[in-house]
Amino acid sequence: MRSTVNWRLRTRSLELGGRTLVCGVVNITPDSFSDGGFFLDSEKAVAHASRLMEEGADLLDLGAESTRPGSRAGGADAVVHPNDKNPPLGTPVVSADEEQARLLLPNAVISVDTYKAATARAALAAGAEIVNDVSGFTWDAAIAEVCAEFGAGVILSHTRGRPEEWRAQPQLAPDALVATVREGLSASLAAAQQAGIATDQIVVDPGYGFGKRFSENYVLLNRQAEFLALGRPLLAGLSRKSFLGHTLAPLFGGPDSPIDAPLDQRENASLAAMTAAILHGASIVRVHRVRPAVEAARIADAILRAGATEQGAER
Repeated sequence: MRSTVNWRLRTRSLELGGRTLVCGVVNITPDSFSDGGFFLDSEKAVAHASRLMEEGADLLDLGAESTRPGSRAGGADAVVHPNDKNPPLGTPVVSADEEQARLLLPNAVISVDTYKAATARAALAAGAEIVNDVSGFTWDAAIAEVCAEFGAGVILSHTRGRPEEWRAQPQLAPDALVATVREGLSASLAAAQQAGIATDQIVVDPGYGFGKRFSENYVLLNRQAEFLALGRPLLAGLSRKSFLGHTLAPLFGGPDSPIDAPLDQRENASLAAMTAAILHGASIVRVHRVRPAVEAARIADAILRAGATEQGAER
């Protein structure tokens, strides 16, 4: 299972594996699938970030562009004309300048959720410690060099295709799915190392919901510990994901309901999935509601410690 390591960031280090770290999400977007528009105002965003820290968040993940299914993302430098209703595939709906203007940097360990090199550079120069690239360095190759230049901590996620393509991804058999994710993460690790990013700066994320069909996410969660073989700590972001709402649909609309459970009814499922992720090796969890996650993580960590103690006694 997970081991204790130091994750080297831009100006400090975090110990991973001793206990689960909770990363609170602050979406500074008008259109995020979960809380778009709620914290676009800077004062509200700062207040929300402060509240998450008071509830026990170890770090904050700030995002200024939505990568929900169906959104436009993936172009690093393209500019969207305001009158262009059908921009080219991969053209981002948020420019790097606008994304940077939305980001706030309170006195906390800050992860910036971006795939753009320009935004990563601005955020790191302003004090961010971590770059969380949901594309795993595949949408803007220059971002790897920026992270290396600043010595930033890096989260490399696996994604299959771009958000506007996710709903059309073919279903994969379990072994093929796990192999696809592992190969993608391995390629991202190789790109990071080629850019000069040290291994101890990197955390990997299987990318739940990012180009995976509903049932595929459960396969990945069940077999998540296999990704520890990559040699890096794992982050799991499961909070409020659509596959959870899909599974809960019969409880809200009957056995044949085509309507997923609404976002505000996915918290218990989010905690259940998060706990499973911890028990399957995740060292960091990314969540929207921090306090319940901190409490659940403490119980999961106690289970892991009990298992480690029992194994030690057997030896």
